[in-house]
Amino acid sequence: MRREWVEPEHSEMAIVRQCELLGLARSSWYHQPGDPESPENLELMRVIDRIYLQYPFYGSPRMRVELGRCGHAVNEKRVARLMRVMGLQATLPGPHTSKPHPEHKIYPYLLKGLQIKAPNEVWCADITYVPLCGGYMFLVAVMDWFSRYVLAWELSNTLESDFCVQALSRALAEHGTPGISNTDQGSQFTSAGYVGALEDAGVRISMDGRGRVTDNIFIERLWRSVKYEDIYLRDYVDGIALRRGLERYFRFYNTGRPHSAHEYRTPEQVHFMAA
Repeated sequence: MRREWVEPEHSEMAIVRQCELLGLARSSWYHQPGDPESPENLELMRVIDRIYLQYPFYGSPRMRVELGRCGHAVNEKRVARLMRVMGLQATLPGPHTSKPHPEHKIYPYLLKGLQIKAPNEVWCADITYVPLCGGYMFLVAVMDWFSRYVLAWELSNTLESDFCVQALSRALAEHGTPGISNTDQGSQFTSAGYVGALEDAGVRISMDGRGRVTDNIFIERLWRSVKYEDIYLRDYVDGIALRRGLERYFRFYNTGRPHSAHEYRTPEQVHFMAA
């Protein structure tokens, strides 16, 4: 793994330069955020994450009420700030972990009424917040809409777009080209790098309507699965441990976890038998 070749204490070469030489996105090097949150705020963020999975339409006012019911008396201003740090838009309904960029082009939603009958007709991608012991990271996944097969994923300690481009590029290189790519309207997915990779591959681009929870519903279900079946149970110490754990979990998810929507076949069985 190239990340293991990075030497944080190297006397002559900065981490940024090491990442460049190794072909790593800078955000893929795991360190704590530059402005770390207090242990109390990190605990609040953990609780917010769990609540948001259950109620993705909650903004900061309802989130504050729900936190109070869980024994956390905090004001709405603080809740709104923490949700922004987590990438959760407190002002809009829907599970948006990425914020629209005012200068980026927004593409129409192409999946309304579309019957998806085979793998690689539609891919979807999304980002989610991941709590760690003493910190947090962000996880992006690219998934086949029909089979629910996770094609690629990547971690980052920031919400910059490069880790999303990296995951998409890996999915395209390893699994071919889909007919349509569907994401939310977040700046990561409307960035020149992400859109350019899709256009270069001849993929049609679809984006969810703002505030619509159901437009990308299958990958939202993936987040519930990975968090309740792995992340919340493991309580990973850092990004290195998280990556190793997710490598194990996504291998299980693709090849060993029966899916009720596919008569309890695994995503791998559906994806490659139907391909």
